[in-house]
Formats: sequence, structure tokens, C-alpha cells
Amino acid sequence: MSHKHSNNPFKKDAEPEIKPDEQLKNSEEQDIQEEKTPDTEDNKLQEEYDKLNQQYIRLAADFDNYRKRQEQERESLLKYGAENALKKMAEILDNFERGEKALENVEDCKQVKDSFNLIHKQVIETLQKLGLEEIEAEGKQFDPNFHEAVMQTPTNEHPEHTIINVLQKGYKMGDKVLRPSLVNVATAE
Repeated sequence: MSHKHSNNPFKKDAEPEIKPDEQLKNSEEQDIQEEKTPDTEDNKLQEEYDKLNQQYIRLAADFDNYRKRQEQERESLLKYGAENALKKMAEILDNFERGEKALENVEDCKQVKDSFNLIHKQVIETLQKLGLEEIEAEGKQFDPNFHEAVMQTPTNEHPEHTIINVLQKGYKMGDKVLRPSLVNVATAE
């Protein structure tokens, strides 16, 4: 029996038969195992961690810069918004001073009244251009969002919760109430 490969399972010298495809597969698995050493995996994880950490640091810095820029813009808006309002109000002050000089020797009350009304109208127009709106109240239904009831009057002449009288005008700017109207509200007798 001169067979190269014997099928005798009891023979210790026999090597298991390995096919060429299995040899290639085994060598690839060995290469992959050699590549995935603990040091290599740790290095890859560390690199990934460092990359993500750097991205986080940049993002945090960008957000901090954005927050600071927004804060500066808000302060600037408040500062220069007030500046524009004051410039417009300064024009009204000029008119008050001109009127005061013009009325020093005037004894005619009608001329004083006309000058006063003219400047009052200018004040109202300037404030309206800046966004100030009067809150309508008299004859309206009481609304706690816009009105503050400081008096209540029992009456049958007006429906209940109707505003009878405005004691102090209220103002708003857009949707924001700057000052509620102080009002007298009708109640049932």
C-alpha cells in the first residue's frame, strides 16, 4: 500500500488534508487577528475620541462666541434704540424752548393754547413713530391683560365689566404692554 494519504484514523503521522482555499482563508484570519491587537484597537479608539473631543471643543467655542455676539447685539440695540428715541425727543424739547421764548411777552391765552397743542401733537406723533400705541379703554370690556381696575362703580347705565372712565392712559408697543390703563369698571347694582 503505497498511498500517500491513508484514511487510517489511528495513524498518528498523518497530517490532515488542507485544501488551497482553506489555506488562504486561514492566513487571512491570522492577518486580521494580528491587525486587531489591543494596542491597535486602543489607538483607533483614542484617535476617534480625540477627533470627537476636538469637534466638541470647537462647537462649544463657536456657541460661546455666538452667545457673546448675540448679547453684544442686544445691548447695542437697546443702547442705540434709546439713542434714536432721544434724538427725536430732543427735537420736541427744541420746540418747547422756542415756544417758551416766543410766549414770554404774549398775554393772549389762545396763542399759548395753540402752541401747547402743536407741541403736544408733535410729541404724540413722534412716540407713535417709535411704536407707542395707546390702549383703548373707555367703553370697552374690561381686560386684565390691558387694564387695571382701580375703581368699581355699581350702575345700571352700563353693562357689567364695561370701562366707565379712564383714570390714567395705558400704552403698549406691539403686543407688549408698557403700562396698563388705570380704569373705573361698571358692576351690577
